[in-house]
Amino acid sequence: MDKFQKILNIANKQSNLGFGLLTLLTAGGEQIFSSAVFNCPCNDLNFVYGMVFLLVPGLALLLLGYILNKKTWKLLTGLCQRRAKLCSCKRLRSAAIVLFQINTTALVAPFTWIAVALLSGNYYECLMTGTKRSLVLHMCGQNQNATCEKLHRFPCNDKRIPQTDRENVLLALKAQSQILGWLLITSVMLSNLLLTCLARCTSPISYLQLKFWKAYAQEEGQLIESHSVQHAKELAQRNLQSFFNQRPPGPIITPSNKDWEKISSLYKFSSKEQYYSTLHHYVETFHECDDGLMRMASIRSNESADGHPAVLQFVDDGRMPA
Repeated sequence: MDKFQKILNIANKQSNLGFGLLTLLTAGGEQIFSSAVFNCPCNDLNFVYGMVFLLVPGLALLLLGYILNKKTWKLLTGLCQRRAKLCSCKRLRSAAIVLFQINTTALVAPFTWIAVALLSGNYYECLMTGTKRSLVLHMCGQNQNATCEKLHRFPCNDKRIPQTDRENVLLALKAQSQILGWLLITSVMLSNLLLTCLARCTSPISYLQLKFWKAYAQEEGQLIESHSVQHAKELAQRNLQSFFNQRPPGPIITPSNKDWEKISSLYKFSSKEQYYSTLHHYVETFHECDDGLMRMASIRSNESADGHPAVLQFVDDGRMPA
């Protein structure tokens, strides 16, 4: 899990490089899994066995993508305690946009697994030889009665089956599997291209400002993690010294629950304000009070803010602890 988290951290820093590494690791894992674990039973369980190996690992990768994405937990944290606010159409729209962004990231590994599995053809051959004969009857050749009765034995190289008939059927099934695999890859890449073009065309900011925003979001995410660890360490040291020395603790400033809630909320872009994150918005609303102490001004309601543009999906990308 720690190694996978390190890979995701690399993916957070460079999205294109990260997606490439994640794709390669998933593809490599599928090949190892297919050669070391998969073994078609060659009986009535062929269809269920092949379908499970084709889809269930993809489902597991999808769930893992949701679990390891901190943006998921930022969206869900405290959601059950804010039921009165859920009726807002703008909140629902913003939540839907965030869910879409989470899904686009989480679906990379599952689609990679299924595509690579279809290109190899092993799972598809197994599940198709366990389906109803009417689906593959036309592949059995002239000896349909003799050959199709043992169709479920084809993936196991049964010597009782004519080699020519077996090779012809498996070759046709592998061709079908590879066609489906390439169609899946093409559809995913085309969808990604269209969504990227749409996001760029509707971008409310320029390309250079977009790059600056991305650099800022990456730096802020790294710094807030390191600073949070350092501040937590200082607070723990103070409390331990107070406990063991039996003396009152020294003063230390820690943000309140409301302060944490304000900077932990998902950022929503507003064309009226040039803020790059909820933390930036929070800090810029400092004001000097009459008593000379620095207080935080309450952040204006985000209800009037525009929805989070798709082109800014890297902003508030989940690296900040929830």
